[in-house]
Amino acid sequence: MYFPRLVVSLVVAVGIALVWRASGLGFSAPGRFLPDGTQSAPTANAAKVCEFSTPGASLSAPYVAQPPVLNTNPHSPTWSHASSAWMEKDCTHRIDYPKLRTEVRAFWTDSDLYLLFISPYYELNLWLPPDNSKDRLKLWDRDVVEFFLGDNWTNINVYREFEIAPTGDWVDLAIDRDHDRYDAEWNSGWERQGRIDKKNHIWYAAARVPLHSVSEKKVGAGTKWRVNLYRIDGLGADPQRRFLCWQPTCVVNRDPNHVPEHFGTLIFVQ
Repeated sequence: MYFPRLVVSLVVAVGIALVWRASGLGFSAPGRFLPDGTQSAPTANAAKVCEFSTPGASLSAPYVAQPPVLNTNPHSPTWSHASSAWMEKDCTHRIDYPKLRTEVRAFWTDSDLYLLFISPYYELNLWLPPDNSKDRLKLWDRDVVEFFLGDNWTNINVYREFEIAPTGDWVDLAIDRDHDRYDAEWNSGWERQGRIDKKNHIWYAAARVPLHSVSEKKVGAGTKWRVNLYRIDGLGADPQRRFLCWQPTCVVNRDPNHVPEHFGTLIFVQ
């Protein structure tokens, strides 16, 4: 998600959590608005937001010697040796979306990092018609998965952002928050795919990211990068949409994704 775009907070710290209701979700939570427009009473825990503790979540990506062909089929040999992480809560870890539980698979080769997102959905919010020929700015205003990667542990405000929509539309950005730079002209050279399974209400996004696009240092077993994984889902403006985080960023009243001080760790293992 492009950093300067303000996102209405999912949780108000003074005591009322605004929980956004999607069609078919049937989810009830403290402080949500009832069908008649009144608000249910918040519980005692409604004001509490998660607290980040170092080092945060970690994802160990196994090594695969022979680079496979990228695809969006989770049952294919390409993904048979991948590790998995899951997202099913908002970025404050106060709201559960169990029916949107999103799996993210990962592995690496000598040249690339591979990722696969498996995303159940209710209804899709898409940019149409699709255009996969170039970066699609404002992709984050529709359904999308995102991942942020960085190898700089000293200046954490420098990292890379990658996004894929169900249609395969994409954007990659070089982020430098110290200089307020979000460079859409930067080209990572990545490969990506999107696919919608309408019958089963699941959409898929696959990515092959060249390691050198994130780090000038050679990647080997034991290398650690900074990472977070996200999904944005739902129709309407931001207050009606759902923002899922793998590593909860534990912030309110600001963009919940661009919080590099609360990223997790990607570990390259043999």
